[in-house]
Amino acid sequence: MTGPARTAATWRMPGRIEVLGKHTDYGGGRVLVCAVDRGITVRGELTGGEPGTVRARTDVHPDAVSLRSGEEPPLPPGHWGRYVHTVLERLTKNFGPLPAAELTATSNLPPASGMSSSSALLTATAMVLADLAGITDSPAWTAQITDRVALAGYAASIENGKTFGTFAGRPGVGTSGGSLDHTGMLTGRDGMISYAEFDPMRVIDTVPLAKDWSFVVAVSGVLAEKTGAAREAYNRGPALLTQVVQEWNRRTGRRDASVQAAVRSLVGEDLEEPLAAEDPRLDPLREILPVGAERDRLEQFLRESGEIVPRAHQALRAGDIEAFAQQVEVSQQLAATHLGNQVPQTIQLVDLARELGAASASSFGAGFGGSVWALVPTADAPAFAADWLERYRAGGDAPEGADVLITRPGVAGTRVDGAADSLGR
Repeated sequence: MTGPARTAATWRMPGRIEVLGKHTDYGGGRVLVCAVDRGITVRGELTGGEPGTVRARTDVHPDAVSLRSGEEPPLPPGHWGRYVHTVLERLTKNFGPLPAAELTATSNLPPASGMSSSSALLTATAMVLADLAGITDSPAWTAQITDRVALAGYAASIENGKTFGTFAGRPGVGTSGGSLDHTGMLTGRDGMISYAEFDPMRVIDTVPLAKDWSFVVAVSGVLAEKTGAAREAYNRGPALLTQVVQEWNRRTGRRDASVQAAVRSLVGEDLEEPLAAEDPRLDPLREILPVGAERDRLEQFLRESGEIVPRAHQALRAGDIEAFAQQVEVSQQLAATHLGNQVPQTIQLVDLARELGAASASSFGAGFGGSVWALVPTADAPAFAADWLERYRAGGDAPEGADVLITRPGVAGTRVDGAADSLGR
């Protein structure tokens, strides 16, 4: 660490929409993702207090929390302060004690809605504390965080607890997720959808969403919280894919790090094009798991990452919304039948969106609640949003927190206090 370079820093981090790529990122697979025009802003100031201490508050929860490196905070699981504490502990482990700071977070992003408010808070906090400590100017940082994709990988590792390069891991927030969220919010471009892969980690392409199309997002009101039983259900997905890779490596003698790497070893350069749903070259992977729920989980990954997302990308690149919608429909079906992370409210919202004439609609995020996006003509978006919410509430299953918002692909997270960030954005 080089020592404090700034006395104050502010970062705005947007939420994101997982357009397609349901639970493929932690298997190294492919996604379509974009930032949105809402997010979380974290402002930090040095206080001159005891190193390794952070005092933080949000506009939603104005009561401040006091955090100290090396001490477990007396906060319930899933509390927003635990995300801040996770950042404090990880940066301390990787770069040494941090100067004392006070943080204030403000947000216009719906919490626990599937738009990744927790990852936005964590990533913005990481960048503010890193700037205040001078970490972003240190040789250790600049040698490994060379671009926004690498930064997304490191931010994801703070959240999931994994090692990143030479930066040792430590317990994260308790979920075994990937880096789709962080990639969407750190590499987004205005009006563009990113086509990304996670083994190897890269943004393959960015495709424009024409200005006459917008996303209407319905927040189901079923909180997509990753705590308790919901966390266990969420973590089963990553655990199953980890088991596949471990057994694959045992049988083949390979050392693949992800299911996507195993797929690549079977099909080679053909992976650059969409794979057929029943490509026999993938049978060695399928044979690792018995028929049943475990095989369904693997099958969902193979089809979503290998076929659906690449075909949807091609359709968007060609401006073919109808072909794109066909892939979205298959993805949504697999979420219900194979992934098993839908709730009645998200299923209902997708059905209602289609009945109201949306070109396409899909649930997104961790699942077990959260939100649904609908792709509609921009000119029709306000009326569609109102009708969608009214129909949803009239159905009787909408929780009190149900809401709608209209957005288009937005810009990436950035410093907002007038100074260029460490990656020149």
